[in-house]
Amino acid sequence: MSNTTKEVATFGGGCFWCVEAVIQRLKGVETVVSGYAGGNAPGKPTYREICSGLTGHAEVIQVTFDPAVIDYVAILTVFMTTHDPTTLNRQGADRGTQYRSVIFYHNETQKSQAEEVLKIVQEYYDDPIVTELSELPIFYEAEADHQDYYNNNRSQGYCTVIIDPKVRKLQALYSDLLA
Repeated sequence: MSNTTKEVATFGGGCFWCVEAVIQRLKGVETVVSGYAGGNAPGKPTYREICSGLTGHAEVIQVTFDPAVIDYVAILTVFMTTHDPTTLNRQGADRGTQYRSVIFYHNETQKSQAEEVLKIVQEYYDDPIVTELSELPIFYEAEADHQDYYNNNRSQGYCTVIIDPKVRKLQALYSDLLA
């Protein structure tokens, strides 16, 4: 581990279990916390409230990483190419605003880097990218049973059918970035 200052990134692309499983496998990523952001309901929302779609929150992850090992642009590029950023409020069978593709930037540098990544990865998609780019509002950590979900539940059907293919895609596309 280097002595550099750690950075934090927050984004979502459907179910946070999927995004967490992909991003936590990257070298330089130190922690990944599943949670909620971007809503308008007062107080800390619960998973049940988020699933209703009524709070406006998205399922997101908050990533702490070492920029001397992996930079924000690399993490965003992996994120943008391991989920479908061209479907509005949907990833696979998961539908609703809580499953939207979103990048919540923490500062102006992240905002400009995210804008650049969005332009670059658009070339790889036939349909327009609909990923929301917004300043980070309050981040709420999800309940404990949602943390490290894939690693703790590998034999569950959702993990084998939905998340395993995303992890295999990560391994095929980004083997040089894996921890």
